[in-house]
Amino acid sequence: MNTGGEIAPEVRSILDTARERGANRGGERVAVDARSLPAAFERAAADGRVPLIAEVKPTSPTTEGERGDDPVALAEEMVAGGAAALSVLTEPEHFGGSTDALERIRRAVDVPVLRKDFVVRAAQLDAVEADVVLLIVRFLDEPGTDDLDDLLAAARERGFQVLVETHTADELERALAAGADIVGVNNRDLAALEVDLGTFERVGPRVDELAREAGRDPESVTLIAESGIGTTTDGQRMRAAGADALLVGSAIMDGDVRANTERLAATETDTGDGRRADRDADQANTETQS
Repeated sequence: MNTGGEIAPEVRSILDTARERGANRGGERVAVDARSLPAAFERAAADGRVPLIAEVKPTSPTTEGERGDDPVALAEEMVAGGAAALSVLTEPEHFGGSTDALERIRRAVDVPVLRKDFVVRAAQLDAVEADVVLLIVRFLDEPGTDDLDDLLAAARERGFQVLVETHTADELERALAAGADIVGVNNRDLAALEVDLGTFERVGPRVDELAREAGRDPESVTLIAESGIGTTTDGQRMRAAGADALLVGSAIMDGDVRANTERLAATETDTGDGRRADRDADQANTETQS
């Protein structure tokens, strides 16, 4: 897939910079003993919390200003507020992130940590140890990038779990065909940088159907809703549409990160609780009737 001019100029700049970035570790290959992201989501749900990935994001092309707090302190407040996992920006030029911040955060917390960056070549996986790495379908297969299938395999060889980010049903189908078992649907369109929560509602519910078409067990796939989630109502909307977990950045970073995390991790009372919980309920009903 070649997206060519379909990507917004701000995002095109990020991709161009990502192509040029090396591994930053002198060629040393990482080997990761990863903390399980799906297990963290299950623990959160069992504890009465919405499975939430809270994002440490100093700045971004879609926000104004920059947050200069110690990233470790921010991360610890997010975990104290109930985050099941953390996402840490390591892209320096456009997001103010660093691999050093991720290393420090991962040492300080006991939840899974996602490296949020724009990895387009296998060597870039060796920049830092994390529990999960991000691969964005729309960014791959362009000139100067590796193929999704190859990057997915390379990440797993190093011990990473992989969040494969999609935006359309076609991208979701491709992610599942490549073997992705943690899939995100980004409500932000990288072509125009516009956010529409309806994106997840249109694309996310197709995951079970597309997994079966790819010869996959739908229950083996964890589905995450990303971007545009600012309120508990937004979160409930995504969960009702089938999200197993939510990834939230700006709505947590803007203000008191602990209070914002607590608010967004609050238990739903009148909406669905994601695909995994629905399956558990179906199984319980079946056992009761048998």
